[in-house]
Amino acid sequence: MVRIAVIEKEKCNPTKCGNYLCIRLCPVNREGKDCIVVGEDKKAFINEKLCTGCGICPKRCPFGAIHIINLPEELGGIPIHRYGENGFALYSIPIPVFGKVVGILGVNGIGKSTAIKILAGILKPNMGNFSAETGIDDVIKFFRGSQAQLFFERIKKGEVKISYKPQNVDSIPSLFKGKVIDLLRKSDEKSIFDDVVAKFDLENVLDHEIDQVSGGELQRIAIAATMMKKANFYVFDEPSSFLDIKQRVKIAKIIKELATPETAVIVVEHDLIMLDYMTDQLHIMYGEENAYGVVSFPKSTRQAINTYLSGYLKEENIRFRQNEIKFEAKQPFTKKGSQHLVSWTDIDKRLGNFSLSAKEGKLSKNHVIGILGENGIGKTSFVKILAGVIKTDKGEISENIRVSYKPQYLEASDITVIEVLDDAEKKYHNLIVHPLDLELLFEKKLTELSGGQLQRVAIAACLAKDADLYLLDEPSANLDVEQRLMVGKVIKDVIEHRYVTALVVDHDLLFIDYISDHLIVVTGKPAIEGNVRGPFIMEEGMNLFLDGMDITLRRDLESRRPRINKEESRLDRDQKEKGKYYYT
Repeated sequence: MVRIAVIEKEKCNPTKCGNYLCIRLCPVNREGKDCIVVGEDKKAFINEKLCTGCGICPKRCPFGAIHIINLPEELGGIPIHRYGENGFALYSIPIPVFGKVVGILGVNGIGKSTAIKILAGILKPNMGNFSAETGIDDVIKFFRGSQAQLFFERIKKGEVKISYKPQNVDSIPSLFKGKVIDLLRKSDEKSIFDDVVAKFDLENVLDHEIDQVSGGELQRIAIAATMMKKANFYVFDEPSSFLDIKQRVKIAKIIKELATPETAVIVVEHDLIMLDYMTDQLHIMYGEENAYGVVSFPKSTRQAINTYLSGYLKEENIRFRQNEIKFEAKQPFTKKGSQHLVSWTDIDKRLGNFSLSAKEGKLSKNHVIGILGENGIGKTSFVKILAGVIKTDKGEISENIRVSYKPQYLEASDITVIEVLDDAEKKYHNLIVHPLDLELLFEKKLTELSGGQLQRVAIAACLAKDADLYLLDEPSANLDVEQRLMVGKVIKDVIEHRYVTALVVDHDLLFIDYISDHLIVVTGKPAIEGNVRGPFIMEEGMNLFLDGMDITLRRDLESRRPRINKEESRLDRDQKEKGKYYYT
């Protein structure tokens, strides 16, 4: 058995734990040996050779900074890459396949971006050797006898040219100064500028400065620039972030078309419906968040996602999650005893050149209502009208109700998490704080949180307030698959437990399907007009929305999760003929 010790240095706080609590508790240290010592960075350091794996230090560390992991011998003990002594370790790597789109599925902090950076040549793997330089020959030797060896041999021969779309597209303005057209012209190695600009709907932003475009526009620009490079291996890290559902489907189709017998594509994605739609096979990544990651053997996409939801890898005999994630077929809504909460009639609002209307609708207690629509169609504006943030030009909200609102864009400040979540921790520890895994963040300032951590804190703060209606705008943003489904469960539990109502805007169709009792659909023309329609029962609302998208959804027979039908397949044609774009 191989044992590794990992310390998350940003969590290690020797002052607040009582002056190196782990050093004082370590049984090996008490024997006079230096198993845990003060490192050069003044943080704790663990000698892995002396560590006995007693488990005392990870259990007693108040900040959850220490991980002691006993790895199976099959991993060989040597990682493909490790971020220094006591740092994160990655074992094995996904394999690109020419002619296929290969996906990677796993939680945040499990090494997905590290793996694809190695494949893309951005990160040089060290094979756990921090003192010596490693080269391509060392990598080839490390993977001898595997498909990875053949891939890296092709890289050595210059037969693989790589184009890489990074995860954090919001960093692009700091790397490139100028207009959108300049960036795309510079990237256009295939002479496909006009075609790509039209495909990605970028005509209206070409003359904009790159630091003046929205997140969704920046994502489409980044994907377009990646595709314009002359390459035979394309890597996309989270391509659906900031995009609405219509844009996600379009991008997924474009990425699928990239894979030819001469071209390989790898995608990391948290939107399960899009990942299912665009990939041919998947690698599941498992391990321990921020400690180590392992890449599974490849499986067909359908099999891999169902395996991931089950939490058990049969071939590797690995259980990486205790609980199975289950979906239920959506039956006609039958919640009993629902009471009227709020209604609206003939609402009109002019916002610059954009007009929003909502003819009539009502919400009842003990419901979760999803809101679907394109970007720029008025979803957030309607939520703000209900929240009282925006006043209507015409029409009215029937009742004066208490509203708790989580906005789409989150602002960080220097206050600590526990200051924000004090009421949530006192009143709803088991209902909200613990399921969202927030305890270890209490001492951190909001400015120190990642996007996903800040999102979970904002959701918890919103749900902990006393209100009749909870408005959550894009709660799945920056969250991985498991976090999204856990957030969905928490929202549903809060609504049922407190007999209140939630209105949820999101672009992850699977998340909306998982969480919603009813749907509001916003139709119209982005940036011009939006029409709020509903609420509908799920089948009626989904049929309306999917008809406008020209896609159909079926239920997977094993997991009951929704899946997009292949365009013009027998199922797709049959469902469209019957007008059943969404199968319950």
